[in-house]
Amino acid sequence: MEITFKIKRFNELSVAELYDVLQLRSEVFVVEQNCVYQDIDGKDQKALHVLGYYQNELTAYSRLFDAGNYFEEASIGRVIVRQKFRKFNFGHELMRVSIAAIQDNFNQNAITISAQEYLKIFYESHGFVQTSAMYLEDDIPHIQMKRG
Repeated sequence: MEITFKIKRFNELSVAELYDVLQLRSEVFVVEQNCVYQDIDGKDQKALHVLGYYQNELTAYSRLFDAGNYFEEASIGRVIVRQKFRKFNFGHELMRVSIAAIQDNFNQNAITISAQEYLKIFYESHGFVQTSAMYLEDDIPHIQMKRG
């Protein structure tokens, strides 16, 4: 199974792509995780958007920020793989592409993330280390992690 990626700035996203992104984020972060929060946070306009497609379906997504636009370092957020595709390890490919895109587009190696605590081992496998105690973000346990 091969996933293909597109990396786009906000103003390069088509209306259909933006709709698919927002639908996927709502499907996972609001419905699946049963978390009522404001996903549309005014930060998408500053982000690079990584869209992963399998058979023309948006299956994976992340958004990337240059240093100073979210954290002091560059950052990766809204990391998602549609539930029915998680067994194919698309999340690992999404992280490899996201890390490379930060290096290529922002010339940054240091990356900070706010990770859901249960995904600590997943992010450690991509070189991230925990740098904070657990904290609640939208009532979900999170930890800050850094790479580079």
